[in-house]
Amino acid sequence: MSQLLDGVRVLDLSRILAGPWATQVLADFGAEVLKIERPGAGDDTRRWGPPFLKDAQGRDTTESAYYLCANRGKRSLAIDFTRPAGQELIRALAAQCDVLVENYKVGGLAKYGLDFASLHAVNPKLVYCSITGYGQDGPYARRAGYDAAIQAIGGLMSITGEPDGTPGAGPQKVGVAATDLMTGMYAATAILAALRHAERTGEGQHIDLALLDTQVAWLANQASNYLVGGILPQRQGTAHPNIVPYQVMPAADGYFMLAVGNDEQFARLCRVIGQPSLSANPRYATNAARVAHRDELVAHLQTALRSRPAADWLQALEQAQVPANPVNRIDQVFDDPQVKARGLCMELPHPSGTNVAVVRNPARFSATALQYTHAAPMLGQHTAEVLAELLAIHPSDLAALQAAGVVAVATCPESG
Repeated sequence: MSQLLDGVRVLDLSRILAGPWATQVLADFGAEVLKIERPGAGDDTRRWGPPFLKDAQGRDTTESAYYLCANRGKRSLAIDFTRPAGQELIRALAAQCDVLVENYKVGGLAKYGLDFASLHAVNPKLVYCSITGYGQDGPYARRAGYDAAIQAIGGLMSITGEPDGTPGAGPQKVGVAATDLMTGMYAATAILAALRHAERTGEGQHIDLALLDTQVAWLANQASNYLVGGILPQRQGTAHPNIVPYQVMPAADGYFMLAVGNDEQFARLCRVIGQPSLSANPRYATNAARVAHRDELVAHLQTALRSRPAADWLQALEQAQVPANPVNRIDQVFDDPQVKARGLCMELPHPSGTNVAVVRNPARFSATALQYTHAAPMLGQHTAEVLAELLAIHPSDLAALQAAGVVAVATCPESG
């Protein structure tokens, strides 16, 4: 079965998370992704463990769980492009690729002749995506960018965490590298748009994508609350700035998430807790009124909800069609019947002789089901075969490059 991005070849010079996340999405959609890594070291995240993948004998491999989450479906080439011979290999590969993704500091690849201008001259159709912390220009352009630092400067931490004056108050980062991940998603969509332009015009272009720009962009309604309403968003724990009640609630034995989205749902909630007249109270009858009287209403609901176990409330609220869910641990997520039914966890083969459990791409297409071929590759696993396929490099020349340290070739049980 043909894949959505059959015939699209991506040269991936990125590492860590934002760039690899973007190229993994493209690989999931059927693009051929060539991951370029440093000989002997590879992507930094290979060493970001434990945990590490275990081989068939139960020994740690060189692939961390972190690395495995963002690099499936790619082919790894270990090439040292700080050397002239390595630069020539990258230029030759770029001439046969449709997309290049990199996340080096601004100007970092120019000294190797691998910047957009240099490679555009080699391949005018090339879509070249640069991911940096702060963008290609501006006073911060030369700074290195890290997800947590961008969450801080980009406002996310100021609206994440418990409110001032409550236990545990203070800014918090999100539990995953959300800015990196969102930048990766913006990169994937921008690349697809630029590929469409290249198909129509024959002209590639440079995509300048910054973590800070992404973080500011996906402040979404919180940015709009400030820009339109002049309201400075505050940390509210699990509560919603524009909807009440919409937050984690206490039960007799723990907590659950209550997400009342409209006045009808609120009226049904009031019936479930045995207080139907509450929804007729002018202070609570509309969402705007509930937002204005948030503290007193939430305190009242918390008192009522502490009377029964969470499971009881969840069952009653589901029957009343009031949105509510348990606050699951990660193990409970993968044991959830809906997650299982959707097949979100799957296993892919790894050359170490074992399988890797991964989370599948959430996109589902009616006509072109996604095909997953293999887990994240070993370092240099595909160096020899790709250079032979695309550049027709003779085995003796490859051996000379390997002896000189320009490339590295992995030895593994299943080198394909």
